[in-house]
Amino acid sequence: EGYTIIGKHLPASSSSINIGQKWFRCWCAKHFAEAVGKGVNIERGAVLSRKLSIGNYSGIGINSSIQGETHIGDYVMMGPECNIWTINHKTSDYNYTDEQTGIIAEKPVYIGNDVCIGSRVTILPGVRIGNGVVIGSCAVVSRDVPDYAVVVGNPAKIVKYRNKQSDKEND
Repeated sequence: EGYTIIGKHLPASSSSINIGQKWFRCWCAKHFAEAVGKGVNIERGAVLSRKLSIGNYSGIGINSSIQGETHIGDYVMMGPECNIWTINHKTSDYNYTDEQTGIIAEKPVYIGNDVCIGSRVTILPGVRIGNGVVIGSCAVVSRDVPDYAVVVGNPAKIVKYRNKQSDKEND
């Protein structure tokens, strides 16, 4: 558990102090998580699941938390303090406490390629996020997000779609 004991406490990758922290955290994750691609950046304070698979050149933000079976594609950028949940409490019967009703079965989260996740985003169980998606800071993603959508808010809603034409207009 080198990551938990040492790696998560080392300076952030962007720190002026470079003691190999980015390499060490990635090395630990490769021996801890299910699958870790090339050039992955796991930041200081991140909490990881053993059921994590993360693609090439993706990153997990400072103090982010990933629970349960989570699949992250290639070139995914994640801001700080994001939460990805794959289990939740049953809420269908209000006559019982959470301890009495238990938890729902795990629902994996899937995040496509080339996704940008803003800071403090929460992604709920069973959500699938398409390729090229942008998720605004503090959004709570409770439903699937189609390819190239831009979503914001709580609950997250689509405000527009990314496309090559609009990219040229914004240059």
